[in-house]
Amino acid sequence: MNAQFEYFTNCILDSDFFFINPKMLLISLFIATLFLAYSNGANDNFKGVATLFGSRTSSYQTAILLATFTTFAGAVTATFLASTLIKNFSGKGLVPDAIANSPEFHLAVAIAAGLTVLIATFMGFPISTTHSLTGALVGAGLVAIGLKVNFAALGTSFILPLLLSPIIAIPLGAGIYSLYNSIISKWNLSVNQKMIDIVHFISAGIVSFARGLNDTPKIFSLILVIEYFSVQGGMITIAIAMALGGLLNSQKVAVTMSEKITSLNHTQGLSANIVTGILVIAASRFGLPVSTTHVSVGSIFGVGLTAKKANMRVFYQILLSWILTLPTAAIISAITYRLLQG
Repeated sequence: MNAQFEYFTNCILDSDFFFINPKMLLISLFIATLFLAYSNGANDNFKGVATLFGSRTSSYQTAILLATFTTFAGAVTATFLASTLIKNFSGKGLVPDAIANSPEFHLAVAIAAGLTVLIATFMGFPISTTHSLTGALVGAGLVAIGLKVNFAALGTSFILPLLLSPIIAIPLGAGIYSLYNSIISKWNLSVNQKMIDIVHFISAGIVSFARGLNDTPKIFSLILVIEYFSVQGGMITIAIAMALGGLLNSQKVAVTMSEKITSLNHTQGLSANIVTGILVIAASRFGLPVSTTHVSVGSIFGVGLTAKKANMRVFYQILLSWILTLPTAAIISAITYRLLQG
């Protein structure tokens, strides 16, 4: 009995048994990528419709169903429009192509990013999958080639857009809402609440569509090394996993986004969504890896500042979770990639 146990243990610890087998690696990579897509959906899917629920323009169930449908539509559209993001998040340019094309590298990145996002989801923190992927790429890259990682490419293609996202979104959210109030007051216009709600629903759908358009190719880039998948088939599979994550595990993030950052009325929610939709769609068009999370939280917080109802304590907690996202993903990725190397 002891001999059998020792043999089994040695097999598990033996890299030839578990990690080097090419088919096992590819299967593991596929499962890990779906896990990341599920985690992404759980943390991100509700962000586009958070203002609908927060302003009580819709119920939670209606909001998440709208988010699921429109995010899926964005993911399908991404199969034709988002080739730049697929290339950026494959790791090429950050590390040598020989490493960026290895299943071990992509597997470490998928596991680390997925775990980081899922942990934040269970804690109710809306974090960036983009940021998690960036940290995971860096962590595995540092183990693979040390300080030879192309930090210049990291700064221009990843860090700068991520930092700029909330910095632009906060004043824009505040500005759009202030402009709306100014126009209504100056011209003494009557407000058609039904029309505002219709536009609000459309804007929420646009934001969710843009998120699917922006995030799906980033996740799909991890399984480019699996030759069995076409771009269309791979992205649709990822979109299904994202949809399931949003339907089953988005409640805690939904409460944070919809109620804890600030209380919202109908026009405040609409203002925030307009800003988020414009910024994320523009980023997808030009291949910039902005975070829908950072843009959405920034625009909601900006509106809350204007209305003097922003919860600074919650915003600082979210900001801290953003700061910890990259190093957390990097550490998990570095450890995972080292283990995969045997």
